[in-house]
Amino acid sequence: MLKGKTALVTGSTSGIGLGIAKALARQGANIVLNGFGDVDGPRAEVLAAGEAAGAEVGYHGADMSRVADIEDMMKYSAALFGRVDILVNNAGIQHVANVEDFPVERWDAVIAINLTSAFHTSRLALPAMKSANWGRIINVASVHGLVGSAQKAAYVAAKHGIVGLTKVTALENATSGVTCNAICPGWVLTPLVQKQVDAKAAEHGLSNEDAKKLLLGEKEPSMQFTTPEELGELAVFFCSPAANNVRGVAWNMDGGWAAQ
Repeated sequence: MLKGKTALVTGSTSGIGLGIAKALARQGANIVLNGFGDVDGPRAEVLAAGEAAGAEVGYHGADMSRVADIEDMMKYSAALFGRVDILVNNAGIQHVANVEDFPVERWDAVIAINLTSAFHTSRLALPAMKSANWGRIINVASVHGLVGSAQKAAYVAAKHGIVGLTKVTALENATSGVTCNAICPGWVLTPLVQKQVDAKAAEHGLSNEDAKKLLLGEKEPSMQFTTPEELGELAVFFCSPAANNVRGVAWNMDGGWAAQ
């Protein structure tokens, strides 16, 4: 379905971003990966996922808190594959503390990576998308783009901001072939969430499995984690002709979290 298209997925060397990259590659999209840590492993996974469809894979290690890095990544992607047809803004970090105790530098970092980077990638991708009259911007927000949780001021503020940015981008391009939508997952067992599971296990003297149940039981009625594979398939839907008129939505895949 996406043969000949190029997808840039930020924060895609693990977790949700990697799951989305593999799903898009299976549909034939060329993928530009971005992120820290091991690159060879994720690249091999995406190549394997897209092998039958002929997908190619590039990588750029942009620090998503640096505008110059983002600009270089966008130029790299266009030079490698022609243009960015599908932009998935997924890069994110977390810090937990009460508002009065929240370190200013951590606030700045969370807002820069979780929110401001999506503005920069979007502004740089939109001209080519509009010229081609086809494009998909998929912002990975969070259920925390819809509701709040204590001690997550910066993350919740950033994710609410992403939902707002999604709506504005969608409205500005509403009569074109360019759409913008947000995915709002609940708990996904990424390395970021596993740290929270480990912290609960240590705090309460629980096994890893019991800590997972405790974490899910606090928020997610389904008592199950959403998977990166499920989120990848939702991203594929947003890129399909069936979603041509899906514009500006914040689509929560959260096991009923926001329905309470």
